[in-house]
Amino acid sequence: MEPWTELARARGPGGETLVLRRCGAAFEIRCNGWELMSNRAHHSEQTLGRLGCAGLAGGARVLIGGLGMGYTLRAALDVLPADARVTVAEIFRQVVAWNHGPLAPLAHHALDDRRVEMRCADVAALLDGAAFDAVLLDVDNGPDAAMLAQNAALYSCDGLLRLRSALAPGGRLAVWSAARSPGFEARLAACGLAWRRMHVPARRATDDPQHTLYLATPAGPRPTPMAAAGQCG
Repeated sequence: MEPWTELARARGPGGETLVLRRCGAAFEIRCNGWELMSNRAHHSEQTLGRLGCAGLAGGARVLIGGLGMGYTLRAALDVLPADARVTVAEIFRQVVAWNHGPLAPLAHHALDDRRVEMRCADVAALLDGAAFDAVLLDVDNGPDAAMLAQNAALYSCDGLLRLRSALAPGGRLAVWSAARSPGFEARLAACGLAWRRMHVPARRATDDPQHTLYLATPAGPRPTPMAAAGQCG
């Protein structure tokens, strides 16, 4: 069996150790020793990008939280109109650099698309005062499996209310999760978001592990943070 070869190693903003490694055609990014992302299973990320942006009108503004290996971004670009504007937030500068380098062919050089604005920032920092037609979150491993503590706040009641406020009228929120999260579903409802859940295989094979996608839209008036927190329990 061909061994893994380490291509690069870097420190994240919070002291995390990131490693990019390769084994034949397989690429993997590990964070603090745990697999964070791989090109071996990306069907669910592509589905997130496609469903999150399908049917958006000309001039659509989209925010993608989490660059990964570019698969969500590429799928979004493939269904968005030519005049769309896509902001991608990625907290790890090293991941952005690797997507311009050895990982670039995986998503057909998605970062070179003129519609894309790359921001090396926490996606939460881009929400206030925004009006996005779609917000797509592929941050960490989802609501119940965040490796980085600060990412958990995005999936809290406060985080969901901020995400809801960042949506333009008729806007949508799409969230990737490693697994179903009943607690997250309760928070979506408490924050006045009508949602549906989809189970999507990690790869196209139906016997693959199932990831979960949440698609949500505002429904009714925006709850107050206190009311939302009370409903979340």
